[in-house]
Amino acid sequence: MATTKPAATPDRAPPRKARVLIADDNEPNRELLEVYLAGIDCEIATAIDGADTLAKVESFRPDVLLLDVMMPKLSGFEVCQRLKGDPTTSPIMILMVTALGELGDIERAVEAGTDDFLSKPVNRVELVKRVENMLKLRHVSDELERLRSYIRTMDDDQPPR
Repeated sequence: MATTKPAATPDRAPPRKARVLIADDNEPNRELLEVYLAGIDCEIATAIDGADTLAKVESFRPDVLLLDVMMPKLSGFEVCQRLKGDPTTSPIMILMVTALGELGDIERAVEAGTDDFLSKPVNRVELVKRVENMLKLRHVSDELERLRSYIRTMDDDQPPR
């Protein structure tokens, strides 16, 4: 009886829990967002200003960043632009959460590279749904990149024709 070799499958590391970073200089705002996100199965970290946000992104490696615009040291616009301009951090989904609501602010956020925009005061249901959708999108994007990488290695293993 002939046996067939199972098809090669991409290596799978155990999935890590989704990570959300909340960046806001106002402690009550950070705490409120943490409470709102408590029902989502994810790790949550916080940052207190723009410089702290960049440091936490490097150490925590979030999937989603809730980013206040008006912060000391670096504004949310500057943080967003830096993260989206760096290939290692550009895949992070950024949701700008701000009291600013002028059309120019929204345009500036989009120009900085934000993935979405939410005005304060934040509606809990809207925030949760947007974060859940961003986490799903990030997971799908990561899976697509993993499969592309796997296909490239399979192509490299093929003999020349």
